[in-house]
Amino acid sequence: MTIWPPPERIAIDHDDYHAKHIGHTSDGRQFFLTTPFRPGFGGDAGEEFVALYLFDPDGQLLEARIDTFGPRGTMDLAARTATYEQRLRELGDVTYDRIEIAPFTVERFGTAFGLIPRDDEDDEDDEDGDIDWYVELHPGNYMAFAPPWDSGEYDT
Repeated sequence: MTIWPPPERIAIDHDDYHAKHIGHTSDGRQFFLTTPFRPGFGGDAGEEFVALYLFDPDGQLLEARIDTFGPRGTMDLAARTATYEQRLRELGDVTYDRIEIAPFTVERFGTAFGLIPRDDEDDEDDEDGDIDWYVELHPGNYMAFAPPWDSGEYDT
């Protein structure tokens, strides 16, 4: 069995889907603006968020600005949209392009946010016995990354 380390950096290419608002600010910082969510299950109604992650030029997290809007079914969509647009304006002049950032985790509202590494140590379908790593965007796990880490591609 081989144990590989988690990735040091994840490349994310700009696209028109989940990576629509990623790139660089005029001062060289990298940014990722997104709408994570905590899905509702059973008696838990879930929660919707707007998250702006700012990184230094080397890809280390500098700041996480996260706003909560409550459950999807009762949230004020206009308020969430206005906050999202405000966070985008706060960045000033930006270039939408590939970012290369380190995995990270921050805790807000009792929830873990970030690009969180996960190993497949408990994966029953792992036939080679090696421990492989994945990196998932949480909460919501709506972007998942696997090697090669510099591909810029993700699964949904």
